[in-house]
Amino acid sequence: MANKPFNAFKLAQDQFDSVAEQLGLDQATKDLLRNPDREYHFNIPVRMDDGTVKVFKGFRVQHNDARGPCKGGIRFHPQETVDTVRALAMWMTWKCSVVDIPLGGGKGGVICDPHNLSMREQEGICRGWVRQIARNVGPVQDVPAPDVMTSGQHMVWIMDEYEKIHGGKFPGFITGKPVGIGGSLGRTEATGYGVIYVLREALREMGIDIKSTRAAFQGFGNVSQYAVKLYKEYGGTPVCVSCWDQEDQKSYTFSKKQGIDIDALLNITDRFGGIDKKQAQAAGYEILPGDAWIEQEADILIPAALENQVTGETAPKIHKNVKIMVEGANGPTTIEADKVLKERGIFIIPDFLANAGGVMCSYFEQVQCNMNYFWPKDEVLGKLDAKMTDAYLKVSGLARKKKIYMRDAAYMIAIQRVAESCKMRGWV
Repeated sequence: MANKPFNAFKLAQDQFDSVAEQLGLDQATKDLLRNPDREYHFNIPVRMDDGTVKVFKGFRVQHNDARGPCKGGIRFHPQETVDTVRALAMWMTWKCSVVDIPLGGGKGGVICDPHNLSMREQEGICRGWVRQIARNVGPVQDVPAPDVMTSGQHMVWIMDEYEKIHGGKFPGFITGKPVGIGGSLGRTEATGYGVIYVLREALREMGIDIKSTRAAFQGFGNVSQYAVKLYKEYGGTPVCVSCWDQEDQKSYTFSKKQGIDIDALLNITDRFGGIDKKQAQAAGYEILPGDAWIEQEADILIPAALENQVTGETAPKIHKNVKIMVEGANGPTTIEADKVLKERGIFIIPDFLANAGGVMCSYFEQVQCNMNYFWPKDEVLGKLDAKMTDAYLKVSGLARKKKIYMRDAAYMIAIQRVAESCKMRGWV
């Protein structure tokens, strides 16, 4: 991983500027869309288990709501920054737009480390977060969801506090809730499955049998776990996963050239996606440095961890066999790395298309909550597959027609839709 300073918001703006120029957007539209509409910074005082009070820093950024209420997760992370949240909010706008759902982009975060917090302390952060922002979010304004190191339980605490404040029941206010309390079947699998749905379509267009392919995965949280699972069900061979080790405070790559056993790994994985090294080694896994996932002999790379993982320094290490990279994470690839990937002819399925399965299923959850009628799991996943496939084909079709990079094609479709909504509303 790169040591030089990285600003996710600058990356998001640079990506936007490049495509805005190609689209010929007027200056007012560019000024409107390259920055968030609104952002909130606030303190969250929490009484800790030892009786002391600790103040946590919280954020909510609403990038654009021209196409509908803002939508985006809430991250708990010790290295969270407002620029990261700004970038993620902007990417959420494009993500909702490229898969054509009537939502805008938002994102939230709290600077904290859940590894070192009890569940009661985490509940205090959740309730404190929504108390600070309750007038500015809601089912017709801004709909949060889980993200890095938050879960369905966190969403229920936030919903419960929101309902106490507003004196009613608003299950459509927040998504990613557990099934039985307003959650949707299929939501847990949605992001990881969506990654593999678009990979399947790309391989089909390229005339490659998925059963003949090998893939390296970065990350072993929810997205990667379900992506590995479906990829293996389709007949592919996952050769490695990487994950963060809380005890050592660094990441490791777990590699097995004949293919990893997803069920066995899950049995030795903690709730944060960390794999027990001793048990993995006993099961025949090679334990490599965290960055080694990108060097593995594979046909497909799937970065599904954090931003800034494929850089100008790491991209040249990609194995010569790699033909496709599917961005399961948000913003994993820098501008410098994109240049390397283009030169190598590696086919990219960009993040805000590839990992849109999560927000797609969140939208399904919101719809189900609002009409108080819930669909069976097969119906949810069938709708997800159809929407993800349609979005992929539109992007790949434009890329082929204009002979442009897939990332540029996805941005063109997404940005054009949002720009047109802003113009129709008379904002620019």
